[in-house]
Amino acid sequence: MIALVTGASSGIGRDIARSLASHGINVIITARRRDRLIELKNELTEKYGVKVMFIAADLSKENQVFALYNKVRKYNIDILINNAGYGVFGDFTETNLERELDMLDVNIKAFHILFKLFLRDFKRRDCGYILNTASIAGFLPGPWFSSYYASKAYIVRMTQAVAEELRSKHSHVHISMLCPGPVSTEFGETARVKFLTRPYPSEKLAEHAVREMFAGTLMISENVFMKTAVCLAKILPDKLLAVGAGLFQYKRERT
Repeated sequence: MIALVTGASSGIGRDIARSLASHGINVIITARRRDRLIELKNELTEKYGVKVMFIAADLSKENQVFALYNKVRKYNIDILINNAGYGVFGDFTETNLERELDMLDVNIKAFHILFKLFLRDFKRRDCGYILNTASIAGFLPGPWFSSYYASKAYIVRMTQAVAEELRSKHSHVHISMLCPGPVSTEFGETARVKFLTRPYPSEKLAEHAVREMFAGTLMISENVFMKTAVCLAKILPDKLLAVGAGLFQYKRERT
């Protein structure tokens, strides 16, 4: 088997690539930071003996998203880990618009393009796995993190809808969405935000996500607490959820 992992230079993407390699799966890793990709490639080939290819790409650029797909489609990818993304924290009227639009290009546009193109290939072969990295944020309104939460809601609803389309056609393509709470990655530093709860270990989450993806689980979360939080998000008033989400996170520094 061969997997494509986006956002593989750090955090969840890097650790999912490690988990896949530990199971003997060859990987193509992509992210912006070429040096990080080279380090990860060397680590995976030396430790697990799998084949690893890296492609440095900026997925905020639409042409590079299509170029990535065109480079790897000949390998008949079996698994897409659609993970690239980041957040911009701050008052909506004060956050940098250019940075925010760049984030939306990665979190929504690049996600959408790769999801559609690879799913078309998988449907033709009637096999394959897709794991979209969403978040518990996708079930909530997020004051001071509004565009990020909204982008994750897009991933949640898109994944749910497409999963039903596949189910109704008895497809053997498996789709999952990873919906964790705070995770111990570089995400908080990039977004300049802290959370009230202790971040969940990224390595542990990655192994859990890979196992649940192969089991065909649609919504994957790290523990019962987060699954309960998702259930509560479906029944509590939106206004109350917005207040709670706003209290759950606070600024590391002004953006």
